[in-house]
Amino acid sequence: MGGDLRNFLLIWASAVALLCYCHKIGQLIDRGTARVLAILPVVCIFLVMPLGILTLSPRAITSFFLSWLANFKLLLFGFDQGPLSSNPPLSLPRFIALACFPIKIQQDPTPAVSPHDRELVNVDDGQDLEKLVNGENKDAPSQKIAPKGLKSHLNYALKFFLLVMFGYIYTKEDYFHPKIILLLYVIHIYIGLELILAMFGALARACLGVELEPQFDEPYLASSLQDFWGKRWNLTVTSILHPTVYSPIRSAFSRWIAKKWTPLPAVIGTFLVSGLMHELIFYHIGRQKPKWDVTCFFLLHGFCLAIEMAIKREIKGTWGLPRVVAAPIVVGFVVVTAMWLFMPTVIRSKIDAEVRMETTALINCVEAVYIYLKGVFVDHKL
Repeated sequence: MGGDLRNFLLIWASAVALLCYCHKIGQLIDRGTARVLAILPVVCIFLVMPLGILTLSPRAITSFFLSWLANFKLLLFGFDQGPLSSNPPLSLPRFIALACFPIKIQQDPTPAVSPHDRELVNVDDGQDLEKLVNGENKDAPSQKIAPKGLKSHLNYALKFFLLVMFGYIYTKEDYFHPKIILLLYVIHIYIGLELILAMFGALARACLGVELEPQFDEPYLASSLQDFWGKRWNLTVTSILHPTVYSPIRSAFSRWIAKKWTPLPAVIGTFLVSGLMHELIFYHIGRQKPKWDVTCFFLLHGFCLAIEMAIKREIKGTWGLPRVVAAPIVVGFVVVTAMWLFMPTVIRSKIDAEVRMETTALINCVEAVYIYLKGVFVDHKL
């Protein structure tokens, strides 16, 4: 355990040093090919860094933060785009925090829409631009983020309590159908991911003194796949995939097909890249050759979302199911397909077993703290 902690700290200290180098590169080299080539060695190093960590949770976090998010942000930075680019340039501490953590600073002013962006999203002259920049264009993955930042402490406390309950159920899994346990794993992944990102978000907010956009927005309330993936699920990833994958693909396809249909291949391409990055994370975690189940999961959702968007365009948004009906259908589809295509990789990588062990250790820790506090404050008074 001590050796793995040293490896973890050494890897992250090395990552910070490499980000200091990238920050200096931004000052010395103008945007473009030269800057990208100077940053490319760092991107390659970040791709293999998680392999030096043995414990599951730190390995998964490092893979997600560095191999995916930080690398995509650095590639955007090479072209003077994305969250790491600003005028005036970011200070070194803020540059490192934005590169390392899955966070996005809230922007109060409404961003202006350039003529090029108007062309990309196929804005009609009579279309409400305010709705466009707020992510209400029905033909593109929404960039709308709720004005709130982190959720209430009660919200997180209830979700943490659910994880504790799941840990107890895992100790009694012989009494439950395997599909029930698998369903709990799906919910566990969502809650665990949201709590981890919220903790890092709180840390970043405390260090930077800024308000952050939320990472999740209650995805179980989604009224469509577009609502689920574009507005509610892992919004930090959405905000990075949009400029790195979605917009370039849409711009490229605008040369060959009508602009109103360019979102469809862009969405499919975005989900393909997301699937490949998930395969990389699972490779870091399980050290096993991918079987591409996870990529199939994201491609399936990409195609389904493209179909949904095409139907919305044809009916011009004149009809839709009430949220109370649509939400269970959408969430049910996500959960069923996750159990079919996503979870087998989780099981094959033995992530479920390690999660059970870590959850049980957490429960034992909470129980030990409770017994200690009870002995100090209750038994002492008696």
